[in-house]
Amino acid sequence: MPQALRYTETPITRAEVDAFDEPLVLDFGTNWCGHCRAAETMVAEVLSRHPTVRHVRVEDGPGRRLGRSFAVRLWPTLIVLNKGSERARLVRPASAAELEEALASIEADA
Repeated sequence: MPQALRYTETPITRAEVDAFDEPLVLDFGTNWCGHCRAAETMVAEVLSRHPTVRHVRVEDGPGRRLGRSFAVRLWPTLIVLNKGSERARLVRPASAAELEEALASIEADA
């Protein structure tokens, strides 16, 4: 079983995200969110099969600009990007298949 990763409090800016040139999954949530914790293992397992995709867990909440810039409303929200462009959005992902499909779409573009 993959090791649990904590959501980082280190701010990342929208400009940094937009400039990122590799496939990227932004995973918005909090360490205390039950929905986030429930999805954590599935997300980690799927992403472990996609080593070319960078996974950044971003702690979200009031005053967190990056989440607001992506209009995040519920946790977890996974935003799949390629070269700074949003390709898919998964809100409270229920299955590995939907994340696999989103990742396949950005890997095909790489």
